[in-house]
Amino acid sequence: MKKALSITKEKVAESAAALFNNNGYAGTSVRDIAEKAGVNVSLISYYFGGKRGLLEFLMSSFLEGYLQVLQDAYERLEKDSARTCLIRLIEEVIIYQQGRSQAARLVHREISIDTTLIREIMTTYLMKEKFYLTTILEQGVKQKEFKPCSKNMVTMQLRSMLFMPFLYPQYVKEIYQFSVNDRYFTSKYSSALQDWVNDTLCIQYDSESISGKDKEKLANSSIGAG
Repeated sequence: MKKALSITKEKVAESAAALFNNNGYAGTSVRDIAEKAGVNVSLISYYFGGKRGLLEFLMSSFLEGYLQVLQDAYERLEKDSARTCLIRLIEEVIIYQQGRSQAARLVHREISIDTTLIREIMTTYLMKEKFYLTTILEQGVKQKEFKPCSKNMVTMQLRSMLFMPFLYPQYVKEIYQFSVNDRYFTSKYSSALQDWVNDTLCIQYDSESISGKDKEKLANSSIGAG
C-alpha cells in the first residue's frame, strides 16, 4: 500500500514538473496536473496541500538530493585528492540531473526569479552548495593541486556549466543535436568538464602522476572519460 502511494505521489510530482516547464506555474491548474497524472484532484491537496505546496516539494526534494551528492564529495576529501573528489562530483551531479531532467529544468529556472520561496531556498540550500564547492577548491589549492584562484568566481563558473544543458535542453537538442537524457551525452559532457578541471584549475595534470588509489577510484566512478 505504501509503495503504491509513493508511486502515485511521484507520478503527480513528475506530471507537475513537466506542466510547469511547458505551461508555466501560473498557466498550470491543479486539475491539469491531476489529469496528466491520472489521479483525483483531491489527492494533490492530500499529498502536497495544493499547487504551491507541490512546487515547494519539487524544489526541496531536488535540492536535497543534489546537496547529498555535494556532501558525499566533500566527505571524500578525508581520503581522496581534491581533484578526484571534484571530478566525481561533476559526474554524479550530471547523472543526478539526467535522472530528474524535468525537475532539474524547473528548479534551475525558478531560482532565477526573486520570490520569498527562492530567498528561503538560497538560505537553506544554496549557501550549503557554496560551502561544499568552495571547500573542495580550497583543499585543492592547499594541497597544491589547484592553482590559486577566486573560489567564488570558479564556483559560479562550475555550477553554470553543470546546470546549463538541463536548463536549456531544447537549445542543446536543436543547435547541437544532443539529448540531455542520453548516456552518450552525459559521458561526453562529463569528459569535457573533466578537461576543464585539468586545464583550468590544476597546476600540473599528468595522468602518470595520479596515485594508484585515485586512478582506481576514477576508473570505478559512474562515467568514464570516454
